[in-house]
Amino acid sequence: PWSSGPHEKFCKTIKKAGVHTGDSIVVAPSQTLTDEEYHMLRTTAIKVVRHLGIVGECNIQYALDPKSQDYCIIEVNPRLSRSSALASKATGYPLAYIAAKLNLGKLLPDLKNQVTRSTTACFEPSLDYIVVKIPRWDLTKFDRVSREIGSAMKSVGEVMAIGRTFEESLQKAMRMTDMSIEGFESTKTDTYADDGMLESMMEVANDRRIYALARALEKGYTPEKLHALTAIDPWFLYKLKRMNDMSNILQEYSPDTLPATTLLQAKKSGFSDRQIGARIGTDEMAVRALRKGARITPFVKQIDTTAAETPAATNYLYTTYNADEHDLDFADAGTLVLGSGVYRIGSSVEFDWCSVSAIRTLRQLGKKAVMVNYNPETVSTDYDECDRLYFEELSLERVLDIYEQETCTSAIVSVGGQIPNTLALDMSEAGVAVSGTSPQMIDTAEDRNKFSALLDASGIDQPEWQMLSTTEEALAFCAKVGYPCLVRPSYVLSGAAMNVAYSEEELTGYLGAAAEVSKDKPVVVSKFVEDGREIDVDAVSQGGRLLLHAVSEHVEN
Repeated sequence: PWSSGPHEKFCKTIKKAGVHTGDSIVVAPSQTLTDEEYHMLRTTAIKVVRHLGIVGECNIQYALDPKSQDYCIIEVNPRLSRSSALASKATGYPLAYIAAKLNLGKLLPDLKNQVTRSTTACFEPSLDYIVVKIPRWDLTKFDRVSREIGSAMKSVGEVMAIGRTFEESLQKAMRMTDMSIEGFESTKTDTYADDGMLESMMEVANDRRIYALARALEKGYTPEKLHALTAIDPWFLYKLKRMNDMSNILQEYSPDTLPATTLLQAKKSGFSDRQIGARIGTDEMAVRALRKGARITPFVKQIDTTAAETPAATNYLYTTYNADEHDLDFADAGTLVLGSGVYRIGSSVEFDWCSVSAIRTLRQLGKKAVMVNYNPETVSTDYDECDRLYFEELSLERVLDIYEQETCTSAIVSVGGQIPNTLALDMSEAGVAVSGTSPQMIDTAEDRNKFSALLDASGIDQPEWQMLSTTEEALAFCAKVGYPCLVRPSYVLSGAAMNVAYSEEELTGYLGAAAEVSKDKPVVVSKFVEDGREIDVDAVSQGGRLLLHAVSEHVEN
């Protein structure tokens, strides 16, 4: 509606900014603002809240012209939001707590810094690390949905990664969004017919843009070319190129020839053991053995809000390879509790409640609780809920690092949902003492083939089924038992890639998605019972005795 004057300029600025904060990849502290730009926006923020008379918490969103100092205020929110939770967890500054105290009439100089417990809350947090936040989208669960992202938020959750370099934090964060993501690299599911299609995926903001950038760098695109296509600040693009260069260097070596210095540099750049193994021709555990043999292990650092200027006894921790000493000692053995990771459709606050209940109970029993999670929106990542909080990725590599460093006596995987369940068997095989249901039984329940075989052996009725080995066998099975048939991947949450096929065409399409989601786990095809009634029985038992149970019927088909 605006056609001329300052309105037109404002409208153009918004078009360039374009993406909702919740759908943006966020880096803190800012890496690309000049000192002058930073203080200009900071001063404006103070003037705005004073003018509006805001007491407590407020976030302001700006649109800043990268080629001048022109800026606009998009919105002023005098409330706590998802961004507020991120800012609080990223800095260690408890925004909600301080805001509540201020609204009760307390003054900032009179409030203690909850992390240092010695300085006042009347300060701005100082960071000696880099935080990267990446949203999590579940757009693949919807047919014909637009993958473009804009001013209306589409993400269902977000992850936060902490490291000492941008590369380290970005790769961590990308792995946190989904267990199938290895880091900053292109994925098999993202295919492009030609360079034109690849470039269109980079030109318009969408949920797969970061993977398109990885593919472009793998194909030899320069940062200058990428900047022309995307308008992303060159600083970030050169960092992305550096990771791609490191990937190419690793591929020149084998496990026998890889120098320890190159291995260390790869770890400093955020490469996981599995990523390195894929490039040098071996597996994750072999790289772990190589790394530990060369004494390359991560260091544990504290988030203290003052960039180590003030002594702090904080239990808010992260790991990094860009250091040369630990910030604390590891005298007391504890119990490791794995959280649920990122929120997604089908996995939300219920796992946070379970995780918090577990760590609170451990502490009531006088046991040291060590929490591992990376979701800034959760209570389980509040540092005052547990004895030690590791804001870290839930991967086999990182869980083993923390378990060994903390000399934990056991690990609890049953309160965090799908990701800890998926890790349970590998953790057990690596020597972790998993509490509760044995990892072998978790695997039997999660593995469709083993579970169906157990039902048959126990004489429990179930629809006819077959483990998928080839598409041809699946088509023959479905033709024999008759459509519709149910495609069920193993180790999935909330029915991911689970579909009812009513024809050969549908079955063929669904099998590809199921195999991709389930990776090396079995996919089972079974006869689908129409108009069936679904009953859930949840139970807790010990020593063969039922302690608690609940029976519920699903209302939907």
